[in-house]
Amino acid sequence: METPRIADSARALRHMFLRDLVVPARIGVHPQEHAAPQRVRINIDLGVEDDGARPLSRQPVGHDDLARVVDYEKVARDVRALVASGHVRLVETLAERIADACLADRRVYLARVRVEKLDIFADATSAGVEIERRRRNCPLHSDHASPSSGSDAER
Repeated sequence: METPRIADSARALRHMFLRDLVVPARIGVHPQEHAAPQRVRINIDLGVEDDGARPLSRQPVGHDDLARVVDYEKVARDVRALVASGHVRLVETLAERIADACLADRRVYLARVRVEKLDIFADATSAGVEIERRRRNCPLHSDHASPSSGSDAER
């Protein structure tokens, strides 16, 4: 499956991503899912303000300073903490919480989150959900826009 393009210099967007983070999660609606954690795989794609892409705003290469970018180590740490914070019934709820946490950084315009249960079916690799949340002022093409979900994360 191909992910729609996020990075775009004309819109000053950088694509930051976290791939295949596998963590134990207490998740599910069935009684057996309350007994023990199960493995979930999380993938995150973020459309992030790219200050180095704005014409004439700075030199072509930005300062080599972690403070000017969204730190993927912090994103991973935040995701692990969210997953460890307690039982969640739905993969959709977990994905929405992750997207909201990512959008808490004002430089993040778009968060695409995929959460997959890895051990749910013997005859399938995974089952899960992918969501996308964006700020109302997201500079991406409107033809790539998702219908409004009414989420608080969509600002």
